[in-house]
Order: sequence, then C-alpha cells, then structure tokens
Amino acid sequence: MNGQGTAIVVGVGLIGGSVALALRRAGWYVVGVDTDAATAQHALATGVVDEVGGLGPCDLAVIATPVNLIAGLVQAALDAGAAVVTDVGSVKAPLAALLSDGRFVAGHPIAGSEQDGVSGANADIFSGSVWVLCPTADTDDAALSRVKEVVSVFGAQVLVMSPERHDELVAVVSHVPHLTAATLMRVAANHAEQQRNLLRLAAGGFRDMTRVAAGQPSIWPAICTQNSKAIVNVLDDLLTDLAWLREAVANQDEPALLTHLEGARVARRNLPTTAPDAQNMSEMRVPVLDRPGELAAIAVLATELDVNIFDLEIAHSSEGPQGVVVLLVESETAPKLSIALRERGYRPSIQPLG
Repeated sequence: MNGQGTAIVVGVGLIGGSVALALRRAGWYVVGVDTDAATAQHALATGVVDEVGGLGPCDLAVIATPVNLIAGLVQAALDAGAAVVTDVGSVKAPLAALLSDGRFVAGHPIAGSEQDGVSGANADIFSGSVWVLCPTADTDDAALSRVKEVVSVFGAQVLVMSPERHDELVAVVSHVPHLTAATLMRVAANHAEQQRNLLRLAAGGFRDMTRVAAGQPSIWPAICTQNSKAIVNVLDDLLTDLAWLREAVANQDEPALLTHLEGARVARRNLPTTAPDAQNMSEMRVPVLDRPGELAAIAVLATELDVNIFDLEIAHSSEGPQGVVVLLVESETAPKLSIALRERGYRPSIQPLG
C-alpha cells in the first residue's frame, strides 16, 4: 500500500493497461482484473499492474472493457465496495440511464494507439489529451473532484459535459471518422484486387486518413449499437455532403470545389491545440450550497456555453452547508458564463490572472 491508495482496473488491454501504468506512476497500488488469464498474467509480468485479483473494496475502480459490459461491471464494483468508480468507454448516455449511484463518474479519454492489447500500454498516452467526464445530477461532487484530480495527474485536460452531449459530439469526431476510414480502406482494398500496385502507391495522406482503421475492430459493433442514433445522424450529414461533392466533381464545378476545400482548410487550421497563456485566464469563484450535483451542474453549463474549463475544484466550508466552486477559464469567455450563472441564481466573481 502507498500514499495514493488502491485502484482496481478491470480490463487491462491497451487503454486499461495504460491507465494502470499511469496510476502506478502516480503512486497508486494497482490490482488488475481481466477475463483473459493470460492477459492478466502478462500485465503482471511486465509491471503494468502490481497484482492480479478481482473486484473488492478499493479507493478507485476503473472499468476499461467493451462498452456493452461497462454498466454491469460498474455496478459490480460499487457493490464490492469501491469508493469511486469511473470508466473509459466512448458511449455515455446509456450508462447515465442505468446507473444513479453518486460514486460513479462516467469518463472517456480521447486517446488511443495503433497498437492492440496490453503490450501497447503506455502511461504517456494520455499526456496532452482530452479526458471527458460526464457527471449527472446524482454524481457526488467529491467523486467528480477525485476522478478529475487523478486524470489531471496523467497530463490530460479535463472537459466536463452531459452524457447526451458527449455522445453527439463523439459521433462527429470519433465514431463516424472511424467508420469512414474503414470504408475508405475497404474501397482501396477492393480496387487493389484488380490493380496489384495500388496500395503500394498509398502515400502519407491516405495513410493518415485510414490510420484509425487499424484499431481493434471487435469493440466497434457495440459502440455503434449503443450510440446508433447520434452516429446515424452524422452519417446522414456526411452522405448529404458527399452527394453534393459528387455532383460538383461530375459537373466540373471548380469554383464550388475550391470554396469547399478552402472552408475545410480553414476549419482544420483552427482546431484547438494547447491551453491559453496564464495571462489570458481568469479564476471564477461561485458560492454554492454544499450538496451533490453543484459542481456537475456548473461544469455542464460551461460546456453548453462553449466555455472551456481548464481546472475546477470545490472548496468546502467548515462553518455550514456551503462551499465555493473554483473554475479556471479563458478571460474572454468568463463574462458569458458569469451572466448565465447569475440567471440561474448564482453569484460568481471573476479575478483575471494576468
């Protein structure tokens, strides 16, 4: 045992193994659980976990299995005495509908690798990535703060939003891109059957676009089933745009094509990269009643307003049922969040750091 406590990681594959390594590096004692005994023993032999075991009392449990198994395992971990439970699945709304225990904080690290399994596990995989947390009105503030603290130590930037909003957005930036890459790869492979040298011509652009198609296919049917509605909506948008693009190419409409490509280029260059400088940040302090759900409600509101929270915590009062939520946000977006909070009865204050 050590200072951080004991964590149980269920599913020690690529992501679960990476979580285990990151936890161990941060000072946790990690117990690995996996239905595949050979995988569990490999994780132990290579130092990914400290021991192989099962569910039981622990300070933190992380469920890193295919999405169709997560709900049952979260409940099992809670029943076994885990103080806090989180997961790493890429679909959140179904979990929110099934689980209402305040100790559970749904999570999703936006990170991955072309490698498969525990052999590809890497503690640095989360450094600089976004880790989404999806609390609900049932989520304990202490549990949310604990998970946020842990993943921040991994080097990840925490983004808090509702489960439903998460599923809509991840369909756009993860699920449909994966399906599109897989489809493009299949088209190329079908052409290669008639043209043997085709894939030898695949340069950087093609490889970049299809890289994610090399990921583990077995997890995707369940993801598509659980997030079917959002994925279908995005596929419909994609098909509409592709149909327009086909007509523009067929009609040799060069001005329309140029406008289309220039718009995509601008959008790609405007993708966010790193956090702003401290001089452009402000600390917002929001007095709240010391009750479950306050931290989650404020964080979700910020996301709905497109206000990025770079850090958050709740300071509890020793003099009654009150506390203060402390947020670190960009100075230019702080007034927008402040107005929305005041409309909901809060009394926020803003202090620029620069």
